[in-house]
This record gives sequence, structure tokens and C-alpha cells, in this order.
Amino acid sequence: MVPDGYYYALAFFCAALLVGWLRAPAWSIPLLAVAVFFLWFFRDPERMIPESGDAVVSPADGKVTDLSTVVLGGSERNRISIFLSVFDVHVNRSPIAGVIRDVRYQPGKFLNAMNSVSAEHNEQNVVTVEGNGHVVFKQIAGLLARRIVFTKKVGDRVARGERVGMIKFGSRVDVLLDPTARLQVRVGDRVKGGSSVLAYFTSNRSEIASPVIEHVSEGAR
Repeated sequence: MVPDGYYYALAFFCAALLVGWLRAPAWSIPLLAVAVFFLWFFRDPERMIPESGDAVVSPADGKVTDLSTVVLGGSERNRISIFLSVFDVHVNRSPIAGVIRDVRYQPGKFLNAMNSVSAEHNEQNVVTVEGNGHVVFKQIAGLLARRIVFTKKVGDRVARGERVGMIKFGSRVDVLLDPTARLQVRVGDRVKGGSSVLAYFTSNRSEIASPVIEHVSEGAR
């Protein structure tokens, strides 16, 4: 459980008690339901982390909504977009083991995270991790999300699948990879943070039997 869940739930439990005392017990039921929702929303389950050093794991729970090619810093990158609904676990994890090389916060809008333009215009936190490969991932705020949390700083070492923060309520996470990475997911797949493999770096290419996924044009699908 993320500690924030206790704080939100306690506030609504106290409000429910107060309303039930001032009015009637039945009036407190909606507030109690909201308190239970917060306890559920801020859940933080343990995950089985893949052992392969070439694996890039999902930084978040959600649905793969886009596979596309974008340009970052003058170089082409494969982008995997993952949409987190309000019903998904919102704890974020590091896609690879390595060192945090850059953390850049970008203020912006709160457009629907399903919209392709949200990747550029929404409030977001852009993180670069360097290890066995080079991965950039973006914590992108959504229509309901109003706070992005990132608990690491530049120079910190992280393990693959290690918890690094969260985005509160509906949101999106983009993962940007070198074009040589072999993708293991398709649009529509459901993934789990820390345990689902999004791609493999190419150092062990012969050990990976999955076919290369054809890249689609930029934009949500």
C-alpha cells in the first residue's frame, strides 16, 4: 500500500463519522465507499521481476495503446504508449537496471491521456535510465491526474522493476527505446509494471524467438 492511500482514506473515514453523527448513519455510506476506493486505488502489489539482463519491463500497469516511431534528440526511437485507467495500479517502476542519467519535469496541460498529443503537451516527467541499454520513459499526467511523483534523483542506481514513483489517477506512460530493441508487445496488450516484458535489447538476439513487431505511424490507436 502506498502511504498516500491511508491519508486519503483516513480523511474520508473521519468525514463519514462526522456526517453519520450529525445527520444519520446512511448519509455516511458514500463517504465510506470513497475511503475504501482510495485504499484499493493505492494498492502496491509485489511483482515477479524477469531475470534476463536484456529485458525491458513495463514501468506501469495498463493497456498498450500505441506502437510508433518518434524522433528524440535527432534520433529515431520506438515508442510504446501505455494507458493507465483509474482501475489500474499506478505505482511506476524502472524499466531496466542502471543509473538515472536525467530527470526533466515539463509543466503542461491535462488532456485526455488517450490523445496522442498528450505525449508532448501534457504535464510530464521525463526520465533517462542507462544500463545494459538506454531507455527514456515519460510519466504523463492525464485528464484526472494532477500529481506526478518520482522518488529518485540523477545519479541514483535502480534495479529492474524497482519502484520509482507513481502518477495519481488516470494517466499514461511512454517508453522510448533504440530501434534495434526487439518489441514483445502489440497494441491492445495488457501489461503489468515490473513483470511484463516490453522488449529485449539485441545482445542476446539469438535467444529471442519472438518476431519483430512492425512499427506503426505515430498516433494513438
